[in-house]
Amino acid sequence: MLTVGVDIGGTSVRAGVVDKRGTILDTARVGTPSGADALNDAIVSVISSLTARHTISAVGLAVAGFVATDLKTVMFAPHLAWRRAAVAERISRKIDLPVVLEHDANAAALAEFRYGAARGAKVVTLIAIGTGIGAGLLLDGKIFRGAYGVAPELGHLRIVPNGRPCSCGKSGCWERYCSGTALSATAIELLAGHPGQSTVLAREAAGDARSITGRKVAGAARDGDPVALRAMAELARWLGEGLALVADIYDPEVIVIAGGVSESAPLFLDDAREIYRDAVTGAGYRPLARIRTAQLGDDAGLVGAAALARDVVNGHH
Repeated sequence: MLTVGVDIGGTSVRAGVVDKRGTILDTARVGTPSGADALNDAIVSVISSLTARHTISAVGLAVAGFVATDLKTVMFAPHLAWRRAAVAERISRKIDLPVVLEHDANAAALAEFRYGAARGAKVVTLIAIGTGIGAGLLLDGKIFRGAYGVAPELGHLRIVPNGRPCSCGKSGCWERYCSGTALSATAIELLAGHPGQSTVLAREAAGDARSITGRKVAGAARDGDPVALRAMAELARWLGEGLALVADIYDPEVIVIAGGVSESAPLFLDDAREIYRDAVTGAGYRPLARIRTAQLGDDAGLVGAAALARDVVNGHH
């Protein structure tokens, strides 16, 4: 039984044919268009290119946004055109297959539980660190969505009182200190505070501070750039502090660190683990979560959405 998973991001729509072992057999991709109708058409086109080559029983969409508990409606997606949109129904009508939606971090958490870094764990928290922070929570293998489909929105826990302003309207949110965007902001702040330092990043910033991306900071840190290493140490600090909060609330068995920033885990994860170990309530007297990096990488959302579609068709959801 084959299903299609579709990962709908701000820049691209990626679809894959997935078998019951979580193996991706075929893929298709298009750029993400700006309008809602154009987005629906783009999703239909990638799915259709795969259904032309394979017999598919259902489709799962992994969406960076709030998905209602019916798994059919996108309530809000900050980087996509949908607002209170009956996406599953519209796509299903055009491709004549069952369609189910899921938050992309939830889908990634499910994939890591079934096939990856959190296999078999009772309580799993996934923290996807990219441009911002996405999060998923699994209890006994089942996705916890909260009463209205919004949980767990961990990236917007306020971790620094009166801290950096966030696009959500609050200030001091976790993702403003622990994300690719945060890494860039920290490096720019450090350079402004120490203008005399002649480093790779300082030379880059002299041209245009906006050119300092999180990816560039990570690359400079690998090369031993002192400012980049300090920015990475700040990321580790706030990751550790945030994970201690998460552990106090959920007491997970496994925490999976996913997302683009996780590719630089060797630069910060050991330090973050130490900070987490010291900051968690009851430190020294309780078992600690195993903190692992994701095994499925960019494919986790797509694979998880396909797995969920299979569950729905089989009546396990």
